[in-house]
Amino acid sequence: QVQLVESGGGLVQAGGSLRLSCAASGRTFSSYAMGWFRQAPGKEREFVAAISKYGGRTDYGDSVKGRCTISRDNAKNTVYLQMNSLKPEDTAVYYCAARWSPTGVTTSLTYNYWGQGTQVTVSS
Repeated sequence: QVQLVESGGGLVQAGGSLRLSCAASGRTFSSYAMGWFRQAPGKEREFVAAISKYGGRTDYGDSVKGRCTISRDNAKNTVYLQMNSLKPEDTAVYYCAARWSPTGVTTSLTYNYWGQGTQVTVSS
């Protein structure tokens, strides 16, 4: 079992930055690839970014590519999402997720554990 707790969300003006964190507890953190997804009201959950178990590979959704950076610190059992140049359309609840499988990077169904989410609101 893995428990995930996100933090760092909040209200920011367009063009601003936020750094989300996701702290993991339970089984060995480095056994899991990690991802960030987001969901806005009335919309489907959307892939944002993912990172492999030891950080050698990262993937990004088209809507955030070039503006976000995912990273992890296995010694601290934490994954981060640095978001820059934020836009109002980035407003959503952001979820951290852990994936055992090496495949299915962008598919939410392949992730085994989820956090409770943190709200990000970008004002125009």
